[in-house]
Order: sequence, then structure tokens, then C-alpha cells
Amino acid sequence: MIRAISILSLLCLCGNAFAQKKFTTTRTANDKLKTIYERASRIASLGQFEDAIEDLEKALKQDPSFIDAQIEWANVRYQQLQLDDAENGYMKALAIDSMYEPNVFYSLANVQFDTKKYNEAAANFDYFLKHAPKISPKRRANAEKLLASSKFAADALAHPVPFQPQNLGPNINTPEAEYLPSLTANGEVLIYTAVRRGQEDFYRSEKVDGVWQPGEPIEAVNTPDNEGAQSISADGKLLVFTACHRRDGLGGCDLFYTELKDGQWTKVRNLGAPVNTPGWESQPSLSGDGKTLFFTAERKGGIGGKDIWMSRRQTDGKWSVPTNIGAPINTIGDEQSPFVHADGKTLYFMSNGLPGMGGFDLYVSRMQPDGKWGEPKNLGYPINTSGNEGALTVSLDGKTAYFATDKLTTKDGVSAFDNPQTGSTTDLFSFELSEINRPTPATYVQATIVDAVSKKPLIAKLEIVELETGKIYTTALTEADGKFLVTLPAGGNYALNVSKEKYLFYSDNFALDQPGTLDKPFKLNIELEPLGASAKPIVLKNVFFETGSAALRKESLVELARLKSLLVENPELKIQINGHTDNVGSDADNLKLSNDRAKSVYDYLTQNGIDANRLKYKGFGETVPAASNETEEGRKQNRRTEYEILK
Repeated sequence: MIRAISILSLLCLCGNAFAQKKFTTTRTANDKLKTIYERASRIASLGQFEDAIEDLEKALKQDPSFIDAQIEWANVRYQQLQLDDAENGYMKALAIDSMYEPNVFYSLANVQFDTKKYNEAAANFDYFLKHAPKISPKRRANAEKLLASSKFAADALAHPVPFQPQNLGPNINTPEAEYLPSLTANGEVLIYTAVRRGQEDFYRSEKVDGVWQPGEPIEAVNTPDNEGAQSISADGKLLVFTACHRRDGLGGCDLFYTELKDGQWTKVRNLGAPVNTPGWESQPSLSGDGKTLFFTAERKGGIGGKDIWMSRRQTDGKWSVPTNIGAPINTIGDEQSPFVHADGKTLYFMSNGLPGMGGFDLYVSRMQPDGKWGEPKNLGYPINTSGNEGALTVSLDGKTAYFATDKLTTKDGVSAFDNPQTGSTTDLFSFELSEINRPTPATYVQATIVDAVSKKPLIAKLEIVELETGKIYTTALTEADGKFLVTLPAGGNYALNVSKEKYLFYSDNFALDQPGTLDKPFKLNIELEPLGASAKPIVLKNVFFETGSAALRKESLVELARLKSLLVENPELKIQINGHTDNVGSDADNLKLSNDRAKSVYDYLTQNGIDANRLKYKGFGETVPAASNETEEGRKQNRRTEYEILK
């Protein structure tokens, strides 16, 4: 049999221009052989492959130069997925006459791509594109994509990325299928889709001491129908998912949602128009701040088959008219399973329309400074293979990815990574992402808000502001348990404000633009002081001054505006602004600096409409430390500005 010899050698032996081809129906003068060939082609089109092969081999035995029969023999072998035979058959046809049918180069290249002979495939796709006299637009586009994929795959095999997948264990994975993992921001709750007795349902598992506990069905959400393809919000209180052919659906498959309130999931509701249409909507992904919904849809206005779309949650809680996120992410192929990381600017997804290893590959795209998505980057081999890779979820710190595959587990649970064909079911795995594929790390703020006197939880409003820009990052209202969880991407400086009517507000600062601030999450127990109570001084943690100066920095304006609002909303309130320093410098200098800084806040308030009769200010220098001055962290706490209620 002819093996993979050099195409260039074949070209030298068999001709040098497609223009020399003589376009005829067959290349034999034997009417009997023509009849055999035509019959074989007809029965092959009906799926009678072995009978067709028998006829074609009979014809080729009588006339080995019968090129049409040789090409058809290779085509049938390709349809039978007998790839080695198909490759040999196409090579034989080229050896008979390489200029007779240019599509043989295209077919041969496809076979070689499927058999991972990527360099040979690239050479043949390239030759086909350069020398075939007529190529349909669809075939040209496909050949160009496969040429790029061949080059990529050859390089990816030569430069594999680190990949050591770990099975999530028997508490999650069973002999049946588990897939589509999603995590809460703290990484402690896993929601996944599982097939049980032929039906898709949601299961939930909690991580305790680093071990995933046995998954339990979410009975309040599961129905006798299928539920799947879900996204859990960062705080674990909103579940958006896919369900198909429901009585309250708008199309074949729609997005639905349920909320966790007081420990119970609410009644499932259709997300409604304009997100859902008579088309197909599925595979949602909520952004870390809960304001943006990415999802997959096949609907009017798309670029290819299935595209990734985006909708924003408006101030009234409704979702905006979705927009197609466009190129370079969406292609004429299919893009699916988006996952937007909590950093708000890294998107993972699967596509079969971009250069890759074959089938669906996983990609990452990063938002550019102009707000547009950058060129997708393939996650590389062996994360991606010649098969189909599915949805990916990435942990808050950006280091760990979770995904499902049927290629890494055998029936006895043994890893089958080196022998993918032995996979028997779909299980959930995790692996460490290489540095180049990681998003910007993020962290979270988790808190419980209580009354400072009664210690009972409060329903309060929280607001997080980006201090550099003054833009609101997110707002939320806690539930009756007083708890909230908010994700924060690295690189920013954030102000937290917690407020409630008839209470003094609480503020905090998260300077995630500083080294070491992502080492662990922020877990707070916030006590709001009721108005009229014997309140202790409240630290204004987002009031900043220039070094060694009483000049207010622009980042202070958000906090000062909130202090002004407190005074406007409570006209009976009188306060004193207190200034404090650390012990660096002389006592006299520190006393003066603290007094000047307190006066700067006083001046801001009076200049913005607050009656001076309601205000006092005082500097205490270094005399009332909040922490030890022996450490930089302690000195930082001592350099503070407060307000306290005057009786």
C-alpha cells in the first residue's frame, strides 16, 4: 500500500498544473466498468458501503488506473471512518493523476487532519487553496480554517501546556454522567448537572475541610423534565439555568431562574423577553457583580449557528435587549458555554469555528482597554484534543479550572488520560491553569450586618464604589439574615458603604491595587450603630489625604458625599470630626496635622451646604491610638479620620 509519501514528489511524477486536467465522467473506456462504478456510487449513497467497496475493488482489479473508482473507494472508506485506508486511497488516486480532481487534495488533507498528521494536512490544504481552479466560498472558508487549525495543532503538539486533571472524587462522580460545573465565589458550593435514570437534574455539594461532600439533588428546582446548563451567582442566591419545551417557554429552550431566600429556592420563573425568544437560548453565565448575563443562543441577528450574546441588568432589575458580542469571538461556526470570570474582563468559551485541535476547543478572550473583546486564544494541548471539549469554570483566584470530560475515566475509575478512547462516562475534574491562561485574580467580601445594640441581623443597603473613577461597582440589599457576598477583581481600590435608615453608616476600604491583598478574602461582622444610641466614633475609612498634608485626595469625595447625605437625611444630627495620627514625628506636629485634617473635612461639609452649627472638629494627634505603632499596619490604622455624634 502507498503510505504518506511527499506530495511534492507526487506532483513531479504526475503533472504540474490543474489546467492540464481533462474533465471527463470517468477515466476508462470499458462500459462494463463504468456500469460497476455507477452502481457502486449509487449504493454507497444509500449507505451500503461494503457492497460498494466490493464493486469498486472489482473494477480496480480489472483497471488499476480507473481513477474515478479509486477516488470513490477512498470516499467510501472515509465515510466508514477507515481513515488509514482512505488516506492510502487518496494517495493512490494522486499517484494515478494528481491533476485530475483537485478536491482529492482537500479530502486527503481532511483525513490527515483527522489522523493528527497536521503538517501533511497543512501542506495539502495550502496546495488546494493555491492551485484549485474553482472553489466554492463555503469550501474555501472551511479549507482556510482547517489550514489554520493544522498549523496550530502541529505547534500545539510540539509545545504542550501543563495539564494534570484531578477527578473530583466519588462524592461527586458516579457511574452516570456529571457535567457543567458552576461555583459560588467562595469556592465552597458546587452546582452541577447530573444524569440520573436518563434525566438531567441539578445537584449541590459543599466543600468541608477541602473535601466535596456527597452531592444532593436540588429538589425544589428539579422536575420530571430536564434541567441543565446552569450558572450560580457569586453569592449563591441566584440560579439561572436552561429548560426546554416547557409550557411557559417562549421557544424550544429558554433561560429560567430561581432565587435562594431565607434558605429556600423560590418558584422557578421564565427569564422572559427580551432575553428569551422563539429561538434557542441556553448556557448562561452571570458576571461576578451579577449585572451582566452571557448566554448562548441561536436566534435572529446571529453571525453563525450558535453565538454568544450578552444582556445587562438595569436599575429596575429587568434585563436589557441582548446584544451579540460579535467578532472575533463569534464566527460562522458555533460558540457555546461562555464563562465570564469575576474579574469582569476574561471570557472562556468553546468554539468549533476557530483554529484548533478539532471539534470544539476551549478558548479565552480578554477585554481590551476600549471595551472590546480581544482575539481568542486557544487554551492549548492537551487541554484541547481532537475531540470535543466542554464548558469550563475558573475559581476566583484564577488558578483552578473545573470541567467535565468523558476521556479521563474508565469504567473502573482508573485515569485514562493517555488512552482517551477508553472513557466510559462524563465526570467532573479540576486542574491548575497555566499562568498564561489565567484571568486577573479576584477576591470576595463576605459579611453579616447586625444591629450594634441588639446584635440582630439587619436588612441593609450596601454599595461598592471604585474610588479611582467614582463609579458604582455594585449595589445590593441584604436579606433578613443580614448576609452578603460580593466579588472584587484585583487592581482596584474600592470603598464599601453599608447604610440603613435611622442608623449611622459603616465604611470600609479594600485596596486591591496593593501587594498581598488577595491572600485571603475579607470576612466581616459589621455592626451598625442606631441613631440616638450611645454611639462610639465611626472611622471614615475612605477619607484620604496627601502625605504629610491636610489636602484631601479625590478618592475621599465618595465617602464625604455619603457623610453629607447622612446629615441631610437626619437634620437633627450634630457631629464632631476627629483627626488622629501615628507616632511618627513630633507630638506638636502630629497634633497640628490631625487638627488640620479634621478641619478639611469640616470645610468640605460647610462648603457643601451643611450648617456649621451642626459641626465641630478636633485633632488628637497620636494620643488615642487604635492599634500598636510598632508595625506599619498598626500605624496605618492610627492615621484615621472619624466622626462621632454630639449629644
